[in-house]
Amino acid sequence: MRRLLPLNTSKDYEVFYGKILQAVAKYPFLKPMILGYNGFVTKLMYLLYPLLLIFLYMENRQDLWKTILVPGVSFLLISVFRRMFNQPRPYETWPITPIMNRDGQGESFPSRHVFSASIISMCFLFQFAWLGLFLLILTLGLAVCRVLGGVHYPKDVLAGYLLGIFGGMMLTLF
Repeated sequence: MRRLLPLNTSKDYEVFYGKILQAVAKYPFLKPMILGYNGFVTKLMYLLYPLLLIFLYMENRQDLWKTILVPGVSFLLISVFRRMFNQPRPYETWPITPIMNRDGQGESFPSRHVFSASIISMCFLFQFAWLGLFLLILTLGLAVCRVLGGVHYPKDVLAGYLLGIFGGMMLTLF
């Protein structure tokens, strides 16, 4: 049976990420695509979220405060959790050279980039369903880029995505 995700042994993850690096070496356009997509989606989310808040304020919407507080408190809790458990990043544990440059170590689990993008997408989902769904799809691409870039394990981005969706669901409770 073929394994889709790497095991927790040096050889397995080294082979897994080695295949990614081979593909990037074979198709040089992949590296700028991965880096560009990561940067684009990250900046897009951090641009759209304040625009959503401005829209809700201008429309005098009752859900403005929960659209601020739920993501804010969730982000704070994720940050505290990451710091407490301080999981190493792939490039710290395995002899790999990541595609993405990142200064710093630890705090890999869960991915805060993916968490933030998914909870922002959920905020949009409850206001503009089609745009929210589109943003959730873009966030899946961001998750893939973070793994391909070598700065997160698949479990990191999956946890970030699911926690962002769960956090976004909290918007319906208040």
